[in-house]
Amino acid sequence: MLDFPPQLLADLRHCILLYGALFALVAVVLLSRRQLWIYGKFFYACFLKPVELGNAADVKALTGQQRALEGFYRTQAEIYDATRATLLCGREDMLQLAAAQLKHRMGTKAAKPIWVDVGGGTGYNIEKMNDFVSVKDFFSDVYLVDLSPSLCEVARKRFAKLGWTNVHVVCEDARTFVLDESADTMEAAKPEVSSRYGVKADFVSMSYSLSMVPDFYSVIDSITDLLAPHGLISCVDFYVQSASSYSLRNFTGGHYSRHVNWFSRLFWRSWFRLDRVHLDEGRRDYLEYRLGTILNVNERNYKLGGIPYYIWLGCQRTATSAGAAGALAREAAERIDALATESPYLSPVHYSETRAETESAAARETRMQLRSKGFEAAILNLATNVPLPSFFYQNKPWRLYYDEALPKHAQFGNSYIYAFTWEDPAEDQRLLNIGEEDVVFAITSAGDNVLSYALHRPQSIHAVDLNPAQNHLLELKVAAFCALSYEDTWKLFGEGRHSGFRNLLLTKLSPYLSSRAFQFWLDSTATFTSRGGLYETGGTRIAVKLSKWLFRLLGPSVDVRQLCSAKTLREQRAIWRTRLRPVVLHKWLSYLVVANEQFLWRALGVPTNQRDMIYEDGIAAAARSGSAFQPKEAMWRYVVNTLDPVVENTLLRDENYFYRLCLMGRYYEECRPVYLSREAHKTLSRPGAFDGLRVHTDEFVEVLERIRPESVTVAIIMDHMDWFDPEGTQATEEIRALNRAMKLGGRVLLRSAGLNPWYIANFSAQGFKCERVAARTAGKCIDRVNMYASTWICTKVDCDPSAQPSEPVRAPADASTADETSESEGMEVLEL
Repeated sequence: MLDFPPQLLADLRHCILLYGALFALVAVVLLSRRQLWIYGKFFYACFLKPVELGNAADVKALTGQQRALEGFYRTQAEIYDATRATLLCGREDMLQLAAAQLKHRMGTKAAKPIWVDVGGGTGYNIEKMNDFVSVKDFFSDVYLVDLSPSLCEVARKRFAKLGWTNVHVVCEDARTFVLDESADTMEAAKPEVSSRYGVKADFVSMSYSLSMVPDFYSVIDSITDLLAPHGLISCVDFYVQSASSYSLRNFTGGHYSRHVNWFSRLFWRSWFRLDRVHLDEGRRDYLEYRLGTILNVNERNYKLGGIPYYIWLGCQRTATSAGAAGALAREAAERIDALATESPYLSPVHYSETRAETESAAARETRMQLRSKGFEAAILNLATNVPLPSFFYQNKPWRLYYDEALPKHAQFGNSYIYAFTWEDPAEDQRLLNIGEEDVVFAITSAGDNVLSYALHRPQSIHAVDLNPAQNHLLELKVAAFCALSYEDTWKLFGEGRHSGFRNLLLTKLSPYLSSRAFQFWLDSTATFTSRGGLYETGGTRIAVKLSKWLFRLLGPSVDVRQLCSAKTLREQRAIWRTRLRPVVLHKWLSYLVVANEQFLWRALGVPTNQRDMIYEDGIAAAARSGSAFQPKEAMWRYVVNTLDPVVENTLLRDENYFYRLCLMGRYYEECRPVYLSREAHKTLSRPGAFDGLRVHTDEFVEVLERIRPESVTVAIIMDHMDWFDPEGTQATEEIRALNRAMKLGGRVLLRSAGLNPWYIANFSAQGFKCERVAARTAGKCIDRVNMYASTWICTKVDCDPSAQPSEPVRAPADASTADETSESEGMEVLEL
């Protein structure tokens, strides 16, 4: 073995390092030189070179828009893709969304769709689409239509290299482009008499091309005519717009983040105009006017100073999701209205052919009195010749229309309060025995209990919440059961974290979400990728994070983990009594934190009226013991009566997932809600599992008054009525609405922070028989949460004697004499 001198080895090492560094430097210089050349050429073509300067004779021979495009792009055609990755944001997202929609729409259809990419340029979008679906196998034919010969030439080379024979590059004006009559379209629809297209496209896309079209009206009109009756269209582009120009529209798919401030509007409009890119709002407005909106996203490119851009997916105005192919817009509104109000569906077109006269009289009266807000909005839109609200174009009719601009919705600041539900669904089922004949009315909250009720397959479930974001959370959970495997669903809602959430949202979940819910979750992807995860979000995150902080500060973090992993109640009790209880239930800690009014509302969601009910029970207890009432003492005693029985009687490790979640920040396989089990996933992922779900974003009374009388059998309203003012009329109005909507014998389940809630007397006076089925006393645990002092069931035994007979809301004077044969037209006139 050779023995080299140490000095020689040191010199050799230095030489290797020196030459390695020199080689790396040369490589960086060469790469930088290449990049500098590319971006230097891009800068010259975009900002320095006049459109007409240096153009070849064949370019100068062109006319109009084609001459302008070619004069701009010929210089940079070869470097176009290398310089647009950062600038043209959202292209990949648009393609993923479109691919997900197309796969959902195709289902088991054997025919393949035709795709037309308008303004496709170099073909980047078509090649990129291959990452999401096989372009060669998924589409029968793909047409790239562009007006720039140099960009089309780059596209031809691209597809020749890829060997995709079903992709055709057409250098032509989009307004004159017509599909080959021999093309095999997915949808065998008869061409309209007024249409010049014998064959229509199943999918049309535009990627940063609409903003470059001078005569955008005629282009959008041509594309609308080219699109098949149930085809899909997608668009991604720059935009600027002020809220004043769109705030009153209900068909845009949501207004969140759409407004652009005046400075950005002025700056970006002026900047892009230099390159003949037009950011005037009329382009997007006309696109939304001519077609129906499926999904709408408003984003910013913050890598380049916050350039506003949007992603939009749409369809033909008449291509609604409610009903068979070719359903009329009015008929779709009728179908959705029937779902929302528990009314029988009566076709306005074929009504006289399918209903006897005796049935029609009763049906007409019901139809005139019961109309959902979505139906009213749809009728108004039809009367004013604008598309239906985007809710009518979603693939599933679960989420019902609401006006997001109303202050009662906007007050929540586009965020939810509850990331998980605090009521015990097992106790609900024990008390109510929900079955297949039941019509359930329930508060959405975080959606956990709604999904638990769905496992019992009731006829329908009306999930109601005033906060739009709470319903967004329910929508996401329902979409997960429809589109995801058990493993992905568990990561999202069991562990509360999923590193691939954004990709799942775009590729799998999006076809099952409403436009507003999709925008919400696209902007909230950090919910599932952050360290804390889902269960450290929402308004209740304050309590969860504060608890963790206090445990770290005061030292019992290890004891908390041991408490949650204790295998027996004896072991759990010992840890609680000796190590945790002295800290958690220390009076001074309770006085400083739990009894604080701001903490009660912001962290625990306890309003002032509910706090006063706790105080009233404290006053009664103090009177019985002969001691003076102290508010902080009463609140501390309430917390003691909540926590002590829970730890003494329920095992956190295997049984009580409510408190284990709060302490550990996630669920576990051995301790989780029933809807997160593998068996429940099999049940809820079956086709049609959520056909009976209606998600209402409104106040209780507003929803109840629009539901068919005597149709609801079960109403679960949690502690909702604790929030009302005893001196107000809200409780009376809500009980009256419940009585009207519920069948005789229907049951209302409620919980309260008070042992004897003041509003129980209102129930008794308004046709209900009330029974307290659980009362929490010292040391007693009434369910696994044990958060409330009492549980009540109020059974409807009579109509509300205080209710006034209601008059038909929109009954016409001559309704009784309306001619049956013209009923459809008559209803149109009367309701418009």
